Amino acid sequence: MQRTRLNTLVEITGDRLELLFSNPWRRVSLSIISLLLGFFMGSAIVTTAGQNAVWDIAAAILLFLPTELISMLVYRRRRPEKGTPITRRPLYLDVLNLFKIGLLYDIFLEAFKLGS
Repeated sequence: MQRTRLNTLVEITGDRLELLFSNPWRRVSLSIISLLLGFFMGSAIVTTAGQNAVWDIAAAILLFLPTELISMLVYRRRRPEKGTPITRRPLYLDVLNLFKIGLLYDIFLEAFKLGS
């Protein structure tokens, strides 16, 4: 990539955010916020789409595709070879994965509420 001002700004911002969330307590609190935000978004999408029962298929596609893309991003990483140290996942992958987990948990919870 070329060294443009925008590229430099994005790179510096990413480095500062990584430094900010290198503290374990901040990383855990960001993870919990991401999980709860996914739960909230799942609830909002499911209840909004279920009001008229017209958008059910579109909402299912809207929820299915991003969750599968996030799973592909998170879990397609290669296993480290023997003798190499195990590294932590990047912060954005953890946040995306926890958002997906909160979203799916709410969908299952809504399905159990509707089934009973």
